[in-house]
Amino acid sequence: MEKFKNFKLASLVYAYYLDGKSEEQLQADIDFYQTYMPLNKAYIENHRGLVEIPDDQLQMVKRVFQRNGIETSGCITTTQLVGERKPSIFDTPCFTDPAHRAKLVECVETAARNFDEIIFDDYFFSACRCEMCIKAKGKMSWKEYKLKAAKEVSQLVVDAAKKVNPKVNFIIKYPNWYESYQECGYNPKDQAEIFDMVYTGTESRNSNYSGQHLQRYLSYSLIRWLENVAPGRNGGGWIDLGGSQGNLSVLLEQAELTYFAKARELMLFNFQSYLHHPSAGALGIDLQRVDKIMGMVGNPIGISTYEPHDSDGEDQLINYIGQMGIPLEPVPYFDDKADTIFLTQNSAEDPDVVEKLKAFVEKGGCAIVTSGFMQKTIDKGFSDMTSVRPTNRKVTGTKYQCCNLYHGTHDFAISDEPATFTKMEHKNNATWYDVLLHLDDNSTAILTDDDYGKGIVNILNIPDNFGDLYKLPKDVQAQIAQDFARKGKVYLAAKPQFNFFLYDNDTFGVYNHSEYKTPIEIVIRSDEYIGFENIENGMRITEPSRVVAPPRRHGDSASARVEPVEKVYNLPMWGGGYAFFRLLKKGE
Repeated sequence: MEKFKNFKLASLVYAYYLDGKSEEQLQADIDFYQTYMPLNKAYIENHRGLVEIPDDQLQMVKRVFQRNGIETSGCITTTQLVGERKPSIFDTPCFTDPAHRAKLVECVETAARNFDEIIFDDYFFSACRCEMCIKAKGKMSWKEYKLKAAKEVSQLVVDAAKKVNPKVNFIIKYPNWYESYQECGYNPKDQAEIFDMVYTGTESRNSNYSGQHLQRYLSYSLIRWLENVAPGRNGGGWIDLGGSQGNLSVLLEQAELTYFAKARELMLFNFQSYLHHPSAGALGIDLQRVDKIMGMVGNPIGISTYEPHDSDGEDQLINYIGQMGIPLEPVPYFDDKADTIFLTQNSAEDPDVVEKLKAFVEKGGCAIVTSGFMQKTIDKGFSDMTSVRPTNRKVTGTKYQCCNLYHGTHDFAISDEPATFTKMEHKNNATWYDVLLHLDDNSTAILTDDDYGKGIVNILNIPDNFGDLYKLPKDVQAQIAQDFARKGKVYLAAKPQFNFFLYDNDTFGVYNHSEYKTPIEIVIRSDEYIGFENIENGMRITEPSRVVAPPRRHGDSASARVEPVEKVYNLPMWGGGYAFFRLLKKGE
């Protein structure tokens, strides 16, 4: 099979697999790969746990891969046992213990002798709380100490590698659990400047059976966030078979979303796992299709989503929002040049975020903030922007009303299952409500709308269980998507468990993660476009099912917001399928 044209495919070659492996056995396994999934690169481990691969074996493996036209790099998995066992999950290193630091340097020196590029597997963190760590931490929090120690050890190992091999390219791979980095010593803010490159764990796995509660959209969003942490230096995404044994579609989704985020390379963990496994054929065929699509779409764009370094609060929430068909572009900074921004409780980690938000909205920006953000900032100045206040009361219901003031809608939608929210109170007519949850003789706002200066701020009420977002009816999702797309060209109206990808060349993609064929709507908000076409087969959709009039004066008001006419197009989507489209301009 020919190599892919628009991205690279790599595999990590496990130290346990290499231990005692013969040249003939290795060649036979490479032949299997080349039949189904042609590799561009192999990352060859010299250390994992208690396994050390000697230089002569590393050189043999390197030679065999290279004669097959496959680039080679080194890899180190930093699990280790030095002296007595430390109280550390997975036996990851103790960043305080000099013996552990020395062992890391030894492993790095071996890799640098044999390779011009090295990647750390995602065990370069420390959960250790041994006596040495407790003493070194002193009065610092564990977060503060882990970040400090990680910076020191990162500089130590990079300096050691460069001393042995000045031209070595050193990569740090980050795991999928980004909301916990700071508690375990992952420090992208500093490490992105110490290491030459970063790499992204996009193993979203099966969200129904994972203690990590990772959502599918993570395989897209984390690539985008780390690309914005280290622009141009995010090497690729890393997936494995874990969590997909019962359904190979889980594996394919991880690979697809990694590439839809425009990752440069996909790492398959690990080389041995895919040998004579049905996933090899399925993945190879699927990536041929993905390769063609990626040659036709531009660079990803989306709603600027502020995820500061070392922040937490509403863990993984942006990936639940991404599963609601909202296109996001996570960034580690407040982007005051964006048209629209999305802020979660994580964003409130920035002590100046409210002042930044006020300035942004006052000059005409649109902001969507979560109820978690509001609760964390209401007493820090955010109360100036809205009359909404959180309460300690909870409400549960199934009956929603979409009541956009300027579009004059008062439509009801019923969910199949109840969801529980914090009751948010607001002052009537000081704040409007785009979506309400109706209860017995009562209601609470799910999505509110406030004018501030020349701009608009919406507050999105997040349910106690983030998974309840998937229970929202299509009409509610559509109203939420419309507010996110207030300054955009196009949005998706669909019951949650869809992804919507936007690119800067007027292309977009839709991914249906549900099991069934589902009717959705593509809503175009610009007179410039007359419809869209499938970029794979040329099928065109140019006749809208309906046209939504622009906002009108409400009641006795004298004006209305200026917004474009919306053209709504019906589109059926197969379960578990994806399709990509190009917006059509007049005359095309």
